[in-house]
Amino acid sequence: MGERLTIGAVARRSGLGPSALRYYESAGLLPPPLRVGGQRRYDAGVLDRLAVIRLVRGAGFTIAETRTLLHGIAPDTPPPDRWRRLAAARLPEVEALIARAQGMRRILETGLRCECATLDDCARALGSGRCD
Repeated sequence: MGERLTIGAVARRSGLGPSALRYYESAGLLPPPLRVGGQRRYDAGVLDRLAVIRLVRGAGFTIAETRTLLHGIAPDTPPPDRWRRLAAARLPEVEALIARAQGMRRILETGLRCECATLDDCARALGSGRCD
């Protein structure tokens, strides 16, 4: 049997809090750990699983989507095919978010050059892209 880690040790090594580990376990992202004297004892491989979870969550996937990536696709499906399936569905949302952020940036940059006398004038000018 390999190394068994307490929840505190997993938290320290992964940079996550114990509450996040318990949450991921209850959400089905982590396998239930062995219990020794009532305490969780995780297999050291849980650290690799947590690295995958952090990567997936960092890409903006929900808990449900993360669960699908880990468990909801046939186990013999290669990782690239798993990624493609979820990424293809998520990419349009990310593109829309980027477009929105770029629009916000244009408004803010235009606002920095604003010389309008009133906020009403500024709002009209910002809408046109010229606030000078």
